[in-house]
Amino acid sequence: MKKSEKVQFVIDTLEEYYPETPIPLDHKDPYTLLIAVLMSAQSTDARVNTITPLLFEKADNPYDMIKLTVEEIREIIKPVGLSPMKSKGIHGLSHILIDKHNGKVPQSFEYLEELPAVGHKTASVVMSQAFGVPAFPVDTHIHRLLYRWNLTNGKNVTQTEKDAKRLFPRELWNKLHLQIIYYGRQYSPARGWKLENDIITSTIGRKSVLDKYYEGKKSVQ
Repeated sequence: MKKSEKVQFVIDTLEEYYPETPIPLDHKDPYTLLIAVLMSAQSTDARVNTITPLLFEKADNPYDMIKLTVEEIREIIKPVGLSPMKSKGIHGLSHILIDKHNGKVPQSFEYLEELPAVGHKTASVVMSQAFGVPAFPVDTHIHRLLYRWNLTNGKNVTQTEKDAKRLFPRELWNKLHLQIIYYGRQYSPARGWKLENDIITSTIGRKSVLDKYYEGKKSVQ
């Protein structure tokens, strides 16, 4: 199968499985999305969605957020992990949004990535999901799956993002990255992976990945 045919198979399969792609993180505007995405680092969307209502009840905009202390923010968001770094980031970026951007989340990769605790992946999520700007945020699911599908060399997320943008049509990026995340969670997880349930990997997957899977199956027989 040619690489172009693999890419089309991925697109067609994901569209069949996930014609609708709701944003996994609960939010009501770009600011609450930004905070939720920041909080999701090394945590799960489900856990973040249980904590953000508690935080947003007290502060769902930068003006109210800076009225809280870093310690107050940290106490609320502790269950999502990395709370010292995240609480400082939330407080700090809220100040910057007020001082430099009139309290608004900027529609710019450059300005977003200048904010504390906001990296390229977080900026990409906000640009794509809040503002509809084509982006391809690469999380662990996408990084893992594009390697399994032999569509990237898997060296790092930066290379995976470049490969994804090169292979997939720009107009599909925003929906496709969510479809891959949903597929990865349901059919191609890092743990408890069952190849027989993973139609994309079993059809177009990297040979070394499939060999390792089958070797593992033989070893337990």
